[in-house]
Amino acid sequence: MPNAIDPLATRRSVPPLLLNDPAPEGAVLDQLLTVATRVPDHGKLTPWRIRIIRGAARERFGDLLAQVFGEANPQASAEQIAFERARPMRSPLILCVVSCAREHVKIPRWEQTLSAAAVCMNTLHAAQALGFGGSWLTEWYAYDAKVRAALDVAEDEKIAGFIYIGTPKSVPEDRQRPVLADVVSEWTGQGTRAES
Repeated sequence: MPNAIDPLATRRSVPPLLLNDPAPEGAVLDQLLTVATRVPDHGKLTPWRIRIIRGAARERFGDLLAQVFGEANPQASAEQIAFERARPMRSPLILCVVSCAREHVKIPRWEQTLSAAAVCMNTLHAAQALGFGGSWLTEWYAYDAKVRAALDVAEDEKIAGFIYIGTPKSVPEDRQRPVLADVVSEWTGQGTRAES
């Protein structure tokens, strides 16, 4: 049995342009989504949801991006508009993770937002464990009011990310990772700034 830590220790984002068919579907996609949504969720609020964009819906999404980009940038060239239209076609499957954080008497919005981020991260881990590649992006359209409205994202909600998923054509070399000594320290409770 393979060591369960290995996929976690070797996870690597794969750029959308390197993702081809096939994408997970049917029972495999259900399994991926089940793992994606198995995250810390204080109060069991489920402060997130996932919208699947695949097949012909990617073309419609591309048309939407081209239209919104063109309206916001009337000086844009035909090549720039075409580039925006092609964005959703970079991978066969896109999962839009929406953060639905709400005011709550006990649970801060920030905790709810972090739960949505955990969905994004779990999605990437599940994709790799199932033999696929993925990339978590936002890009300009995650923050655009017209795009968000078209995806039925309410004004008080946010898009935590678009997760592009497919079969890698190739996997890029791993990037340099942080040196643990630079980002990890032990707190002893002695000599804190508040005490000096």
